[in-house]
Amino acid sequence: MTELPSPLRPATRLVHAGQTRTEFGETAEALFLTSGFVYASAEDAEATFQGKLAHYQYSRFGNPTVAMLEERLAAIEGAEACRATASGMAAVHAALIAGLRAGDRVVASRALFGSCHWIVSTLLPRFGIESVFVDGADLGQWRDALAKPTKLVLLETPSNPMLEIVDLAAIAALAHQVGALVVVDNVFATPLLQQPLALGADIVVYSCTKHIDGQGRALGGAVLGRRTWVEEVLQPFLRNTGPALSPFNAWLLLKGLETLSLRATAACANAENLAEFLARAPAVARVWYPTRDDHPQAALARAQMSGGGTIVTFALRGGKRAAFAFLNALRLIRISNNLGDTKSLVTHPATTTHYRIGAEERARLGITDGVVRLSVGIEDAADLKADLAEALAASA
Repeated sequence: MTELPSPLRPATRLVHAGQTRTEFGETAEALFLTSGFVYASAEDAEATFQGKLAHYQYSRFGNPTVAMLEERLAAIEGAEACRATASGMAAVHAALIAGLRAGDRVVASRALFGSCHWIVSTLLPRFGIESVFVDGADLGQWRDALAKPTKLVLLETPSNPMLEIVDLAAIAALAHQVGALVVVDNVFATPLLQQPLALGADIVVYSCTKHIDGQGRALGGAVLGRRTWVEEVLQPFLRNTGPALSPFNAWLLLKGLETLSLRATAACANAENLAEFLARAPAVARVWYPTRDDHPQAALARAQMSGGGTIVTFALRGGKRAAFAFLNALRLIRISNNLGDTKSLVTHPATTTHYRIGAEERARLGITDGVVRLSVGIEDAADLKADLAEALAASA
């Protein structure tokens, strides 16, 4: 690997960091579509498995293309080490379960993506792990919950779909007082808009399927943190349970990272524009966007994020009937539960991403039947507004 000049700014690291060239001197990252690797001798194979020789063994354990992705993600995140996984949920699951055992205690923000909520509320207790939920924006609840020994804290900020902001520095300080590791799902912010490790978090997880790929092509996930934890706690779990990222998907994600800065900048600008447009629409009861003045935690969002992100959440006055009429009338923006794409996508969280957490929990989170989550892409803002205006008229 050629040593790069230092320091490099984020947009440059997204293109160049982690590049390993073969003897052929290729420009693009090499795609190593191989399940296994050969050894020059039986002695080399033995030394590799004993950890005495640095040599790839099997793509479930490590692969050169996947390693380039991990190095690039670590460089942009400011992390000591990274491991890639087959999906975002594989990353969350591994980050949680790798270091937990029966009798441990986990405190989590209540505002989690549906599958993350299921892991904490349903899966962990099956293995004798205590799970406690708190309202993420309420420091008093965090303080009470972290008044006794805790192994791990999980939160996402901004949250899915209501864009709740959690004070990362404050929660990290409370968690560390009782020996807990802080795991942050940073998928909505991306590493460009928010860097949780710099604010005190210990572990960051991503669904690379979202903004990092950003073009609806590939699943992938990533876990980042200190090298000691990654190598001694996370790596044995991944190696022996097998949520490996395919080399081809790793290659797609590498190419996605090259344009992340451009895509995120354009999509964030569109999202701010559309949030203002929706806030003036008579059919819309309320808009949530982290850096708008009317967001209840706008000051905190501006303090720990460099931009508001690509997601706009809003509530229609007519409830589910209006929400469905709105979604069905859209012609440019398409219905999908994915997000972070170059294409603008929309979903109804109460009946999709957060359906399985139940009506009572949705009510606690403010996910009413009129709430719509809009993932804003990079189309022309005027075209998006025209599509929204037509659909809002149909929802009335």
